[in-house]
Amino acid sequence: MSTFIKDFIEKETINRRNFLLATATGLGAAAMPGVFGGGAALAAENPALAWSYRDRASAYWNAIVSGGEDFTVSLGKTAADMTSLINEGSSEKSLADIKAFLAKNSGNCAIACDANDSPNARPVAEACKEAGGYVTTIWNKTDDLHPWDIGDNYVAHLSWSGEKPSEEAARVLFKAMGGKGGVVHLGGIPANIPAIERLQGLKNALVDFPEIELLDVQSADWDTQKATELMASFITRYGDKITGVHCANDNIAYGVIEAFKAEGITGVPIVAFDGNPEAVQMVIDGALLATVFTNPRWGGGIALSLAYHAAIGTFKPSEEPNEHREFYGPSIVVTHDDAMDFKAKYMDSTPVYDWKDLWGQSAGGIVYK
Repeated sequence: MSTFIKDFIEKETINRRNFLLATATGLGAAAMPGVFGGGAALAAENPALAWSYRDRASAYWNAIVSGGEDFTVSLGKTAADMTSLINEGSSEKSLADIKAFLAKNSGNCAIACDANDSPNARPVAEACKEAGGYVTTIWNKTDDLHPWDIGDNYVAHLSWSGEKPSEEAARVLFKAMGGKGGVVHLGGIPANIPAIERLQGLKNALVDFPEIELLDVQSADWDTQKATELMASFITRYGDKITGVHCANDNIAYGVIEAFKAEGITGVPIVAFDGNPEAVQMVIDGALLATVFTNPRWGGGIALSLAYHAAIGTFKPSEEPNEHREFYGPSIVVTHDDAMDFKAKYMDSTPVYDWKDLWGQSAGGIVYK
């Protein structure tokens, strides 16, 4: 834990006492620049909170946003005090909404953001720096963009290693296939980092299973309906050559299952990613072989917490090591053997998180190849 975090409560108590004293004696904050450790700290006492994301239709993104709301409530606010900036899958809208939010609040903002596609992370971070706001991004950014290159206003980037857990899920799938046969992969948006990593995880696992053929790889854009249509076309083209399906997320797996139902096909093992409640129940029921849980509720809350605590001065991002500014969150491969216990812990009850423990669940710094 940084010295900023350890000293914060004591310093904040002194600062507030000094400010009240200054106010009582007729002095403004401008007359006491040292009280708040610089020129802008007063404005950052109560930054406006926002989460920028695609939509809340999926269980995964609902959990992300719920985590942000949990953090907001932990501050003594209401969930409604966190603004949802819904970009509907548009990077242009994502950037425009964030700029409008920054302008509305004179830059006094703490924002968590999925930039929708990787190139959009840079203009989002630059807009926050220009306005004086603070932002944490998750999932999508280009490899050549790093928070420390932008400055303290780009607090951190949080992602999950899609490659390693996707490889683990693929190995579960291949073993269920008896180590031979044909597999198809239905992916996410091609430019998305998680989509790229999850496909690479599948390819990594294939190296150790020479009797399994990768029949086809196509993008389903994270969408259930598109996945249904794509899987139907795979069935038409490959028929019973398909003996396993690797999906980039749970929503895609739901579409694959619907396509198989429409054709009366049963028994083909399917693995997915996200660990949504519906998917976990499908693992329990045997409709899905495995899914990967990335604890989205924690991710949504900690991303906003990082931006908030940087904004109010709890810690200074530039004084933290790089692994605190670009890091992986935790992930768990959920199979039938442990799905019931997993559901009891994460689905039937809501874990309580310490939102001040900013890096306690980090799975290490992001590794670039």
